[in-house]
Parts: sequence; C-alpha cells; structure tokens
Amino acid sequence: MTGIKEGKGKEGVYGYKRLLVWVRAKELVVLTYKITERFPKSETYGLTSQIRRAAVSVCVNIAEGYSRQANSKKDYLNFLNIAKGSLVELEALLDICSEILPNIVLLDMLDFRNKIKEVGFLLYKLILGVKNSIS
Repeated sequence: MTGIKEGKGKEGVYGYKRLLVWVRAKELVVLTYKITERFPKSETYGLTSQIRRAAVSVCVNIAEGYSRQANSKKDYLNFLNIAKGSLVELEALLDICSEILPNIVLLDMLDFRNKIKEVGFLLYKLILGVKNSIS
C-alpha cells in the first residue's frame, strides 16, 4: 500500500481508508491519546485538548479531501495542505510539551516524533502526486 490511493473499490466515499497516509495518521491519533492520557489534569483544557485536536485534524482532513477529489483535485490538495498544517502544529506543540512537561517519558516522545515524520513523508508524497495530476 502506498501513500497514494490504490484504485477504486466498493467502499465509495470510504476509499480514504485504503490510503497508507490515512492509516498512519489514524495510528498517530491513537498514539496521541495514549501519550496525552498521562498529561497532568491541569492540561486537560490546554495542551492535551489542543494536541488531540491537531492530531485528529490531520486524519479527518485527509479523509475529507479524498471525498472531494471527484469534484476538484484543487479541493483535495487544499485539504491535504490543511492536514500538513495540522501536522506541523502537532510537532510544534510537542516541542512545547518537551519543555514544560519534562516528566513525559522520553521514549514515548521519540515514538511520537517518528510517527509524525512518517505521516509527514507520506503526506508530502501524496501532495506531490495530486499536484502532478493537476498539471
């Protein structure tokens, strides 16, 4: 499975589930929730909420963009760029967390960073593919 869709199946609008980038983004959401569960309660409505929203945003923008590609590749590209922006936001929030929440396990943060890099690479490849299909 690649970052770019592998044909059209019977899944209709749910074809985004066949995108490797969406699968990895969903894994990132799950990892995000597991890590943020250990954040202090005082951060529930602060960093915890913002980090979770950013991770979910990556995943749902990939899916929503996929559903709109039949109408417009430019719309698809716009949603993928929003997903990319959310991923950068997530990375920036992680940098902030590592400064103000030093008791978060370093290995967890390394896994988190690696998953962000993986999703970022796959998203980059998908964006390139969509751009090339427009030109």
